[in-house]
Amino acid sequence: MIEMGGSFEIRNEIRYTLKHKLRGRERAFGGWVSYREPAIAETFAKAGFDFVAIDMEHTTISTDQANRIITGVHSEGVACLPRPVSHSNDYIKPLLEVGADGLIIQMVNTPEEVEALIRLQKFPPVGERSYGVNRAHGYGLDFDEYIKTWNESASLIIQVESITAVNNIEQLIAFGEVDAVMVGPYDISGSLGVPGQTDHPSVQAASAKIVEACAKRGIGCCTQIADVSEDRVKSAFDAGFSFLILGSDLFILSKWASDMRAMLGKFS
Repeated sequence: MIEMGGSFEIRNEIRYTLKHKLRGRERAFGGWVSYREPAIAETFAKAGFDFVAIDMEHTTISTDQANRIITGVHSEGVACLPRPVSHSNDYIKPLLEVGADGLIIQMVNTPEEVEALIRLQKFPPVGERSYGVNRAHGYGLDFDEYIKTWNESASLIIQVESITAVNNIEQLIAFGEVDAVMVGPYDISGSLGVPGQTDHPSVQAASAKIVEACAKRGIGCCTQIADVSEDRVKSAFDAGFSFLILGSDLFILSKWASDMRAMLGKFS
């Protein structure tokens, strides 16, 4: 963890450090937040994660709320990667402008979608992201430094969550701007007709194909561990994943509520 101190140089170093870890297939860890309260994400950041992700796909977290979460995570010197609800620039651009250090993009299935995402995230000549002034640019004070370094420092993680994407994996990761892949076993299981059966042999085979392709390409590959333990972390690394998302605020509270309900049932 690096103390922020409000310095653009420090913030940029955090972005570069994360990107190099992903592309170097170094072990890295992320936290995951589904609740809109910034203090939760800030608490997660204090755990020493390499990044904290914001789930905006399966939640009602707004761009304004994400802005507050990103600010809180940055205050602890940790990178913040939102997952927008769709591939639309209506969601992607505001998140970049308020200071996201990159993006996790859900349900990427075709190389054409990857090309479109690169256009939205990267400045010319690589992409077509427009130039504006907001928190990301230090409200104008860091504008020149930000636009000069963004393309090389920001992370793009695509999620492979369908059998179509699995079959297209080599094409999806052929782009130099893709830094890592996150495997989505639940959606893959649904696309294979075995919804929720993440241990099904066909789902495991699909995940292994993604892991192998990423290793061959030399980019990071990630999965999320819902119920975190040392054994599960070790098993994931043994399976070839290079970085992991450990639980989430929702999973933690849900498990606590389940445990409390069971205990209360015994004393009621």
